[in-house]
Amino acid sequence: MTEKIDQEKVDRLQDRLQNARTQVRRRLVGQEHVLDQVLACLLADGNALLESTPGLGKTMLVRTIAEVTDCSFSRIQNTPDLMPSDITGTEIIRDTREGREFTFQPGPIFANVVLADEINRATPKTQAALLEAMQERQVTAGGETRKLPDPFFVLATQNPVEQEGVYPLPEAQKDRFLAKVLVDYPDAEAEREIVDRYTGQVDDDIPVEQALSTEDLLVAQELVRQIPIAEDLRDRVVDLVRATRDSDLLDYGASPRASMGLVVLAKARAFMIGRTHVASEDIEAMAKPVLRHRVVVDFRAERDGVTPDDAIEQLL
Repeated sequence: MTEKIDQEKVDRLQDRLQNARTQVRRRLVGQEHVLDQVLACLLADGNALLESTPGLGKTMLVRTIAEVTDCSFSRIQNTPDLMPSDITGTEIIRDTREGREFTFQPGPIFANVVLADEINRATPKTQAALLEAMQERQVTAGGETRKLPDPFFVLATQNPVEQEGVYPLPEAQKDRFLAKVLVDYPDAEAEREIVDRYTGQVDDDIPVEQALSTEDLLVAQELVRQIPIAEDLRDRVVDLVRATRDSDLLDYGASPRASMGLVVLAKARAFMIGRTHVASEDIEAMAKPVLRHRVVVDFRAERDGVTPDDAIEQLL
């Protein structure tokens, strides 16, 4: 039986969440759907993969979200020579009164919000170092397993596969991302505002206020899970994900992890816009972010210009 939701607590956290969105928008111009999808991933306690060409504000978005939620932040700049220990940390020798001893030096993975910038420029071996952290919320380094802080999110950016010097992400790692968010170019009006906002003074660091605490975020995650979903909507999610496995447009479809991800992300979207129940529009809005990186288009359909989003739209 579903636990009854504390409406007063929900209202309070929804107000704080709206304030957080307002604070982020002080720096981010346009890209409303990007902001909402990333925040939904945080409420659903999931990792997000942001894809676009450079220069569209992905790093600013992630850093600002960390600031307004009072989360510790670290950035990993992925390069071909990055080693797994550069992410997880390593043991170093320190001089103490008792003599020399090994001490573990934590890597940048030990933060609430980890920005893995240009993740597909790292080698597959280094990309694999993130798998345990993303799925198990722990890392094994120096012969010991160490827990990561709570909450913990990997918000990764990647360049389109058409660019040079990138390594395709392994399917197992892509599946660890709750959603893949596409960041497109701003329209002309938004781009003019960006130019005006960030070229008028030398110090272009626009201040933002903390709107949510990490404790608020953890409580909101619990409330999101309690939001009910009607059986017919749950069945629609399951039917949609199963249909990806039988579609003529797709070589292979999504796993049950996608079904679970779409349900919880639909709940998170409902919570964000002030509802305490899942509606059909929540499923439709989150279907593409949840599924687009978990399906592969058949080569014949791809030859005809069909994208994963096109296939998902047809299934919807």
